[in-house]
Amino acid sequence: MRWKELYDVPGFLPLNEKGDALMTSSLLPTRFTSLVGIQYPIMQDGMGSGSFTTGHIAAAVSEAGGLGSVSVADLWAEPSSAERVFRGQMELVATTTSRPFAANIPIGVDHTGDVMPASKDHLRYVLEAREADSALATQLCVVTTSGGPPDEFSSIIKDAGMMHLHKVGSTRQALRAERVGVDAVIASGFEMGGHTHSRPVHTFVLAANVTEAISVPVLISGGVRDGRGLAAALCFGADGVAMGTRFIATEEGQWHPAIIERVLQAKEGDDTIFPGIYGPIRGLRNEATAFLEKLIADGATPEEITDWKAAAFRRVQDEGDVHMGLFPTGQVASGIESVVRIDDLLPQMVHDAVTIFQRMCLRSTGGT
Repeated sequence: MRWKELYDVPGFLPLNEKGDALMTSSLLPTRFTSLVGIQYPIMQDGMGSGSFTTGHIAAAVSEAGGLGSVSVADLWAEPSSAERVFRGQMELVATTTSRPFAANIPIGVDHTGDVMPASKDHLRYVLEAREADSALATQLCVVTTSGGPPDEFSSIIKDAGMMHLHKVGSTRQALRAERVGVDAVIASGFEMGGHTHSRPVHTFVLAANVTEAISVPVLISGGVRDGRGLAAALCFGADGVAMGTRFIATEEGQWHPAIIERVLQAKEGDDTIFPGIYGPIRGLRNEATAFLEKLIADGATPEEITDWKAAAFRRVQDEGDVHMGLFPTGQVASGIESVVRIDDLLPQMVHDAVTIFQRMCLRSTGGT
């Protein structure tokens, strides 16, 4: 079982034969950091709200030693506009940092099970950007997928010389992803923000089940905001964490100030689940989520509902309307109380996680 191998990872031994601590506050190597070539086992998860773009966050996370991720911005945009924005965000990251980063692409499927054109288009944008710029291709080395099954995308990503990470919400999905040949799995608990899962499994349950069931590296997503969450994920046998909501309340994020303030004010129970694009979405409850429920109950057509949601997703970021705008946020928002710098957050998380492990090891050997 993976968790039994936790202390056998080279460079991660908490004590040597003499009982001396080997970890330092700046080192926490795992299979994931070795795989991707980054310093810290922390990834920026897929994020987005209407027209919001994540290039600045991705660049800051990668530059700070984690793995930043450029996310699809507006799923309803015209293909030419979507390509221009997505390509521009990839180029922004590549010119801001020299470190590795990822592109996040939700896999949408229609009622017949076929992958939706927008998902295929965004993968094509990634491949064409890499073909056009060899320097960018060196940095843009990872594609993360979520939503639908990874089967159709995996061979394309691998043939392009990239690493493939896939997000799952169940052990069954994790096993399927491993069989397909993904390089790592992101196990996301039901408390995560944004698109979540129709069959709820929470992080503590999912983390233990998935790390025990598969052999490829696992990242844990959902409910992580600090070094304690990172330490917990590693204790479960994971190789790192992926975070989204925590990166909203950061100086580099460029979210609308009203969104940041709403996240800082969030309390336990303020979140809700509402119908999204590819499945259910978790966000903060407001007038918009109530109106969406009424719209559905009153028998609005699927087209009317989709058009209204598209406008509501754009409204929150473009106008800062946290009342009649829809924006994805995880339950972890209830524990976020301050705006931080990303280049401070990541090393602090690693320092705190290492400190936790060292204290545990000292206690187990009778130290103080």
